[in-house]
Amino acid sequence: ADLRIKTMKNAVCGANRQDYHLRNVNPERDFTVDTFADLRLAKAGDPCSHCGHPLAETRGVEVGHIFKLGTKYSSALQATFRDEDGVEKPFIMGCYGIGVSRIVAAAIEQNNDQDGIKWPLPIAPFQVTILALGAEQKAAAEEIYQELSAAGVEVLFDDRDERPGVKFKDADLIGIPLRLTVGPKSLAQGEVEVKVRATGEDFRWPLPEITARVLEYLRNAMDACR
Repeated sequence: ADLRIKTMKNAVCGANRQDYHLRNVNPERDFTVDTFADLRLAKAGDPCSHCGHPLAETRGVEVGHIFKLGTKYSSALQATFRDEDGVEKPFIMGCYGIGVSRIVAAAIEQNNDQDGIKWPLPIAPFQVTILALGAEQKAAAEEIYQELSAAGVEVLFDDRDERPGVKFKDADLIGIPLRLTVGPKSLAQGEVEVKVRATGEDFRWPLPEITARVLEYLRNAMDACR
């Protein structure tokens, strides 16, 4: 029985019959307990068994686990070592696992808005996405794509024959951290439009400096994640 049963006095409990209860029940007098243990299922508001403060309930997800295997497998495999006294002993084993797909799901749950995903840079499927808004801008966008790829940047190039609005919507939905837009107005001024998905801030970078600016941004953003 649970530890709290020890101090129970004149309590109400089940009678092992449907719709019936017993009143004024006391341990030892009305029933005996072989073993007392902490058996209750904790819920929000229950006192902590260590400090007495009320417990709070929050939601979580298991993204990793550790198992202590002891000597079960090392003994069976005769995997041993000699201790400092020269005595042969089996290894104490353990293992761990990381739920890669669960980490992705948890990251998306914590990093999104009404438009879609906001990928954290360290686990984003791509670091940069490039949008070419028209056929006239494809050549410039392709050149940026090739330069960034050669510099080791992971780039998603959207060169589909779709309207700009569709490309913008899809870019927000997919949520690649940094978006480069090659449009007619900015290209005419020798610039590329830049948008940071996580914050929504947007600005322009000079076309000749794109690769250097992207590398600097990614380096600083990764440092901020550490």
